[in-house]
Amino acid sequence: MDGSSILPFGSLWKTSKEKFKSYSNASRRWRTAFDFGKKEQRIGKIEKLLEDPLVWENQDQGTSLVKEAAELKKELGLLIDLKKRIKDAKELVELLKEDETMELEQQVVSLDELIYKAELQMFLSGKYDKGNAILTVTAGAGGQDAQDWATMLQRMYVRYAERKGWHTKEISHSPIQATFEVQGPNAYGFLCHEAGVHRLVRISPFSAKQLRHTSFASLEVLPVIDRAKEKDIVIAPDDIKIDTFHASGPGGQYVNKRETAIRITHVPTKMVVSSQTQRSLQQNKDKALAMLAAKLYDKKKREEEKELTLLKGEKKSIEWGSQVRSYVLQPYQLVKDHRTNIETTKVESVLSGELDEFIEAELKM
Repeated sequence: MDGSSILPFGSLWKTSKEKFKSYSNASRRWRTAFDFGKKEQRIGKIEKLLEDPLVWENQDQGTSLVKEAAELKKELGLLIDLKKRIKDAKELVELLKEDETMELEQQVVSLDELIYKAELQMFLSGKYDKGNAILTVTAGAGGQDAQDWATMLQRMYVRYAERKGWHTKEISHSPIQATFEVQGPNAYGFLCHEAGVHRLVRISPFSAKQLRHTSFASLEVLPVIDRAKEKDIVIAPDDIKIDTFHASGPGGQYVNKRETAIRITHVPTKMVVSSQTQRSLQQNKDKALAMLAAKLYDKKKREEEKELTLLKGEKKSIEWGSQVRSYVLQPYQLVKDHRTNIETTKVESVLSGELDEFIEAELKM
């Protein structure tokens, strides 16, 4: 993205010194916002832990620590590189003459791009923002139109994931609902604000009279959490009801031969989760329990946010079901986000996964 949209410029030469001074001030602020010292300490602690052979007795734990350290080093490296580039650019300003602005302009564009990346990292600071996400798309009322819209919405997020270089893996599906996992760096952080109701207006392809139809589909976005680390999320055996059934999609050699698919109902909250694409009943059970833990974590988080909103006296809805975006194909073409007011007429591009403009605006709200 063109960094000039973030930091507008006037006359390049006249403002260059002031601009690089503002870069330096921003760099110092980001150092605090990034918890630079805290992250350095965490890296040191992880490296000491990894020296202990006992850590590697649990392969998943060791791998998780290595991954965490790599992510932290990447974040710190970004800020260190930014600080060095700002210093070099300031020195360049002192050396160049007014008619030698091309190299300076290149430095400005390069720095803006780096600053843009730093800004995004600063907004991705939530507990599970760095990890994977579980998305569930559910068709609203409306029969074939709503089911078709839910399929389109799922495809849009799969294509967005592909554009980011992430992987997707289906967990369960039915005619009205599909659940899949998005695996990639910062997947949950980028996607979590997409949760809510998505509205489509178009000429129905299922209407013999070519009538305009409005369809709704809801999107739920959950983090993939480590149940062992979430001590507050307890799933008591007596609180769940387990049903098994024949898998209707990918699931290994036992598809439609054995009841490898599983559905778990959490009795106290009436939450229902299912998994049918793993190779065994136990793997499907583990995946379903992980999804249930994520739902319970999300419920707890939303209750805390709601309580905080009431304490602040804010007059806004924070409910998961609120409408977030409209996609209009007829009588005109427009995609509009109702929270950020970002809009575009490039509907087909959006439905093909070009969501960066919307998602990045949501991150900065």
